[in-house]
Amino acid sequence: MRRKSILLLLLCLFSLWAVAQERKIVKIACVGNSITYGSGIKNQFQNSYPGLLSQLLGEGYDVRNFGISGRVLLNKGDRPYMHEQKFRDLLAFQPDIVTIKLGTNDSKPWNWRYGKDFKKDLTEMLDMLQDLPSKPKIYLCLPVPAVNSNFGINDSVITNGIIPVIRSVAKKRHLPVIDLYAVLKPHPDYYVDGIHPSEPGAALIAGELYRTLTGNEAPAIITDQPFPGKKSQWEGFDRYDFICNARQATVVVPQKVAEGRPWIWRPAFFGAFPSVDKALLEKGFHVAYYDLTHLYGSPRAQRLGNDFYDIMRRYYRLSPKVTLEGFSRGGLFAFNWGAKNPDKVACIYVDAPMCDMLYFSKNWERSFWEGFLAEWGLTEENAKDFKGNPIDNLAPLAAAGIPVIGVCGDSDKTVPYELHMKIAAERYRALGGLMEIIVKPGCDHHPHSLENPEPVVDFIVRNQPDYQKKQVIHQRGNLANSYLKFTKEKKGCVAFLGGSITEMRGWRNMIQEDLRQRFPDTEFTFIDAGIPSTGTTPHAFRFENDVLQKGMPDLLFVEAAVNDDTNSFNYIQQIRGMEGIVRHARTSNPEMDIVMLHFIYDPFIPLLDKGIQPQVIMNHESVANHYYVSSINLAEEVARRMRDGEFDWKYFGGTHPAWDGHKYYAAAINRLFDLEWQGDIVKKTVQTHEMPEKPIDAYSYDKGTFVDIRSAEQLRGWKIADDWVPVVKGNTRKGFVHVPMLVADRAGASLSFPFEGRAVGIFCAAGPQACVLEYSVDGAPFKKLDTFTDWSRKLYIPWVYMFETELAPGRHTLRLRVTKGVGTECQIRNFVVNQ
Repeated sequence: MRRKSILLLLLCLFSLWAVAQERKIVKIACVGNSITYGSGIKNQFQNSYPGLLSQLLGEGYDVRNFGISGRVLLNKGDRPYMHEQKFRDLLAFQPDIVTIKLGTNDSKPWNWRYGKDFKKDLTEMLDMLQDLPSKPKIYLCLPVPAVNSNFGINDSVITNGIIPVIRSVAKKRHLPVIDLYAVLKPHPDYYVDGIHPSEPGAALIAGELYRTLTGNEAPAIITDQPFPGKKSQWEGFDRYDFICNARQATVVVPQKVAEGRPWIWRPAFFGAFPSVDKALLEKGFHVAYYDLTHLYGSPRAQRLGNDFYDIMRRYYRLSPKVTLEGFSRGGLFAFNWGAKNPDKVACIYVDAPMCDMLYFSKNWERSFWEGFLAEWGLTEENAKDFKGNPIDNLAPLAAAGIPVIGVCGDSDKTVPYELHMKIAAERYRALGGLMEIIVKPGCDHHPHSLENPEPVVDFIVRNQPDYQKKQVIHQRGNLANSYLKFTKEKKGCVAFLGGSITEMRGWRNMIQEDLRQRFPDTEFTFIDAGIPSTGTTPHAFRFENDVLQKGMPDLLFVEAAVNDDTNSFNYIQQIRGMEGIVRHARTSNPEMDIVMLHFIYDPFIPLLDKGIQPQVIMNHESVANHYYVSSINLAEEVARRMRDGEFDWKYFGGTHPAWDGHKYYAAAINRLFDLEWQGDIVKKTVQTHEMPEKPIDAYSYDKGTFVDIRSAEQLRGWKIADDWVPVVKGNTRKGFVHVPMLVADRAGASLSFPFEGRAVGIFCAAGPQACVLEYSVDGAPFKKLDTFTDWSRKLYIPWVYMFETELAPGRHTLRLRVTKGVGTECQIRNFVVNQ
C-alpha cells in the first residue's frame, strides 16, 4: 500500500510540474512569405528558419511557422497576407513574440505601384498584433537580398524602398529590427534560386534570430540529419530528440527501414518497458514518441497529435497507417485519437490502459483527478456525464476494422483489468471489433509489456498495410459459425489436419495461442492431426479416426499441397482426396467452417517465379471453389516475398520452416480471421453451409474410413504384432511404431479381406525391406504394386496404397499376397475403405 501511495504521489507531483511547465511556454510566431515557409528547402518542418529556431530554443518555446508563399504586406497587392486565414490563425495563437519578415514580394512592379501604402499597411498589422491580449513583443526583419531578379522581385526596391520604410516604422514604434539583409549579403551561394535561401541560408537566419532573442550565439546547426534535434543512441539505434509545437518529440530510426516505412507511436512514457519497441526497430519500424502524457486524451491532445502525425507523414514519409501504443494513461490518447482518425491507424497496442476516467474520481490522488477535469474543461458536477472515455467511443474503430491487442495484469490494483480493458474488450467485440487480450496472471500494473514480446510484435507486423499486400487470401463462404460458437457458447473445437508442417512446432501452435487471445473466455479443444509425409488420400481415410473421433470441429484447417506433390499423387487422386475430406467434414457437421492452406517447398519456387501456379494447388483450389471454402496460398506469398528480397529460402527455413518462417503462415491465417470476424458478424446466427448436390468426382473419398487389421481372413504368413517395432533398422513416425500391425516378412504370404465400399487400400509403414504386393478384388487378375518409396531406404514412411478406387457399391473381397521387391516385408496399420 505504501509503495502504491508513493507511486501515486510521484505521478501527481509530476503532473503538477508538467502543468507548471506548460504555463511557462513562450509562443513565437514567425510571419512571412515563401522564405519563411521554406520554399526550396526539402523539409520545411526541420530546416526552414522557424523550424531550426524551434530546435535551437528547445523546451519552453512554441515556435510556429506562419509563412505563406507569394504573400505581400500591401493590402492592394496581388496576395495580401492580412487577408489570409493564416493571419487570423496567427491572431488566435496569441503569441508572446512575433517576427515579421515581409516585403520581398512587395518589390514586384505590379505590387510596388502601391508602395506608398506600405507604411500604412505595416502600421495596420502592428496595431492588430499589439492589441492582442498576449501583448506580443514584435521584431521587424529586413528582407534578405534578392541575388537574382527572378519572379519579378527587385533588389533595388527592397534596398531603397522597402527597408527604409521598415526602419522608419520600427523607430517610430520603438521596435527592434533584425537585419537579415546584412546576414545574407555575404553569401550569394546560400540560395536555391537567387531569391529563396537554401538550408545553410535558413540556418544563418535562424542563428541571427536566436542571437537576438536570447543574447547568445547559436550553437552549430546540422541540417542534413534524417530527423531534427539532438542525435544520440538508444538501444544501439540512432535517436533524435526535438521540439514539436513546444512539446518533446523523439524518433528512433531503424538500421534498415522496412518496406512502407512503418512506425509505432507512443504518446507517453518513452523508454519504459521497451521490449516491443526494440523488437520493432529490429524489424525496420521507426519508433516515435510525442509527449502528450498529461493531457488525458483530450481534444487538445488530439489536435497536437494531428499536427505531429501530419509532420511525420509529410516531411518524413512514414506510413500513412500508424501503430498506436498506449501504456496506462497513454491508452486514453491511443483509443481517442484512433477513434477520430481510424483511416490513419494500422492497429493499436495498449498495455494496462486507462479506459474509464470516472473510475479515478474516487480511486486516485485528488490532483490527478483535478488535472483531468481542468484539461477537459469539466467540473465535479458535469464530470459524471463525461463521454470522452475510450469505452464510450469504440464504434468508429470497430467500424473501420482496426485490430487491437491488449496486455494486462489480472491483479492490477492501479488500473484494474476488470474495470477497464475487459469492459473495453467486451464492448469492442459486441461492436464487431477485432481484439486480442493477453492476461498476465498475478501481475499488477507494473511491469508493463512482456518479457518475450513476440506475440505483440507479430500482431503489429502482420497488421501493417504493406505486409498485407503480399498475402494471397481467397475468401469464399464464411467463417461466421465458428466465431459465433466461440463467442456465444464459450466453447470451441479446432482441428489441424496435415503433414509434417502441421505436425511440427510452428503455425499450428501460433494459431492456437492467437485463438486463445481472441477469445480469452472460451474453452478450446484442439485436435492436432498432423502426420508427416501424409497428403490428401491418407487424410481422407484417417479423418474419421484422427479427427471426428476426438471431437466435432467447429473449425477445420487442412493442408496437403506439398505432400500430394512430393508423393507424386496424380490430379485425380489429389481431387478425390481433398474433396473427400471436405465433403466428409461437411456431411458430419454441416456447420463446420473449413480453411484450406497451400504451403511451399522447393519445386514450387521456380514455377511461381514464372507466374505459373503449381498444378496441385490448382487442383485443391478447384475443390475450394466447388465447396465455397476459403483458402490461403502461402506458397505464392512466400515466393513473392523472396522475389522482393524480404528474406531468402535459408532464412525462411525451407520446406519445414524455421519459427520465423512459420510466422508468415500464422499471419495470413490471422488476416483471414480479421477479414471474416468483424463488423455485423455479431448479429448473425449459425447457418448450415451449402453442400453441392453433386461432387466433382463421383469416386471421391468422402466416406473414407479405417478398417481394423483383424478383419483380415485366411492369413498365411501374416501375423498381428500388437506392439510393432522394426526388425530392420530405420526411422519411424509417431503412430506407426509401438502400435498393432499386420506383418508379413516372406514372399508368398497371403490374406483375404472382405469389405463393403467403393474403394480399398492399405495404410502401411513402407520401410527398407518393402515388398511388391500382388492384389485382386473379386477374383480379377492379380495386379502388382511396389511399396518401396523414394524415402523407404532409411524410413518406415506412412503411406496409403489404393488398390481399386472405382468399384460398384456393395460387398467385395480383396486378395493380397507378398512377392519379392527390394525386400519381402509389409507392415499394415489399417485397411482403408471408401464406403
